[in-house]
Amino acid sequence: MTFIRKITIAFSCILVLTFSAKTQGFWTPVDTLNKTRFYTGLAFGAAGYTAMAVGLYHAWYKQYDQERFHFFNDLHEWNQMDKAGHMHTAYLQGLLIYKGSRWAGKKKSAAIWTGVVASTVFQSTIEVMDGFSSQWGFSVSDIAANIIGTSTFAMQQHFWNDQRITLKVSSIPINYPDGIILSDQHNVSTSLSSRAKHLYGTNYLERFLKDYNAQSYWASFNIHSFLPEGNRWPQWLNVAIGYGGENMYGGFDNQWNQDGATFVLDPIKYPRYRQFYIGFDLDLPKLNPKNDFLKTLLSAFNIFKIPSPALEINTRGQVLFHFFR
Repeated sequence: MTFIRKITIAFSCILVLTFSAKTQGFWTPVDTLNKTRFYTGLAFGAAGYTAMAVGLYHAWYKQYDQERFHFFNDLHEWNQMDKAGHMHTAYLQGLLIYKGSRWAGKKKSAAIWTGVVASTVFQSTIEVMDGFSSQWGFSVSDIAANIIGTSTFAMQQHFWNDQRITLKVSSIPINYPDGIILSDQHNVSTSLSSRAKHLYGTNYLERFLKDYNAQSYWASFNIHSFLPEGNRWPQWLNVAIGYGGENMYGGFDNQWNQDGATFVLDPIKYPRYRQFYIGFDLDLPKLNPKNDFLKTLLSAFNIFKIPSPALEINTRGQVLFHFFR
């Protein structure tokens, strides 16, 4: 379910800005458990979890009918873009909570498990709410994507003590056309611009969080860390592999109801297809700035892929070059 998952991304971004700081003094991680920090982090996490769970229920789920717990297979929805989003969100939350635990003085192993468990609990709470909602249902594929995302963080931290492969997101705004689209009975009209506004919102922030046509999800590889010690590959220059989708105006297909009419897009003119990318990216913390505030800022924004040249290969058989992706 796109809206709820996007809310969790926005919430996670706020937490990143709070806990990713590595400045001297209060925000510097300590080697032994600091009870003040531990209870501060615990209180913040508990309050945040409670506020999100209660707030989401009253703001979203309460609007829809409830029924017995049931399952819903959304594996093929949105060309699996929402699954990539689940992986990114779970990865981000696990890493964030790990950093908070290390800041409080927890040992590495305990901090990793804290990140895994807390991220899993948070994401699973949303899935359980879905399971009781008549509008959706419990999604096994969502849980699987969450586990993959959290494991991506945990395994790297355990074996490498570093995030050599960072999961990132990018979004390039799309200017949807205003051309008229007639309903199946030709008595009501709309446009792709209108449909996009209904699905994805109207302002940049909404579009960034919700527009699957504009989004791409990336695995950003820090090449320097994989090469022998002393190599000359810049520490900050990554190679990123991305995934995206295009021409998606509905979860499973490009058919929807509006104003009592049914609209169906021509699959020849508007084919739903997948995009695969390879390009460069920046590992922002590896720029190692001396300014403490800048270190904090770069660490926080490292969850976003830096727009840069990229090569696209898609399922339409096209090979395209993008100056910014």
